[in-house]
Amino acid sequence: MSPHVLVLGGTTEARALAAELSARPGTRVTTSLAGRVTRPGAVAGELRVGGFGGAEGLADWLREQRVDAVVDATHPFAETITANAARAAAATGLPLVVLRRPGWQPGPGDHWHPVPSLAAAAGLLPRLGHRILLTTGRLGLAAFAHLTEPHFVVRSVEPPEPPMPPHTHVLLARGPFTVAGETALLREHRVDVLVTKDSGGAATAAKLTAARDLALPVVVVRRPPLPDGVTAVGDVPAVLGRLDALGRP
Repeated sequence: MSPHVLVLGGTTEARALAAELSARPGTRVTTSLAGRVTRPGAVAGELRVGGFGGAEGLADWLREQRVDAVVDATHPFAETITANAARAAAATGLPLVVLRRPGWQPGPGDHWHPVPSLAAAAGLLPRLGHRILLTTGRLGLAAFAHLTEPHFVVRSVEPPEPPMPPHTHVLLARGPFTVAGETALLREHRVDVLVTKDSGGAATAAKLTAARDLALPVVVVRRPPLPDGVTAVGDVPAVLGRLDALGRP
């Protein structure tokens, strides 16, 4: 019987992993997306969209589909699905490999303010500036909705929904971005503070270089911790090596 790998996706690394696994003869690959983006990129293998109904629903699906291994290659801040994947893998006795691209690290000239949450970021902003580029995604704007004085430039892939700050300008864009483009954006909107999650990766890292060049403070929301007993690998080759070591696929 062909081995079946479930890839919990939504990242560039997930698409690359699905392509690598699909190229292996006899391997069945299913990529699952949460469905929050209306036009997801193409993926190799099978695709399913939507939730599972929590950890129990995911465990049931793994049994029904005769999955042999689970790879969590979701966004580093998708903590709910990561927790559900850990619980479902434990309940079914399946191996779980978590893929997390390395986080960003500050360098010389950076003015970073690490915070544990969006709420903490919002609490810090009034002391740092008044024109803010917010690149934390469309789903967490409620944490900033009470800030009535600053002007926000909110960049996201999909249109955000309220509540959001009263003085908000929305930019719809998808990376990768360039340093020149990010610098022009910061200057055009007279941004004096950048807020970002520590997503890692090169596609959206140019804003950090642009902020450094302009000597702007950057509020960086730290990643949530992984579930107890769960460790992560940093790239697609490491996932393939872990699966090979397990004999799956």
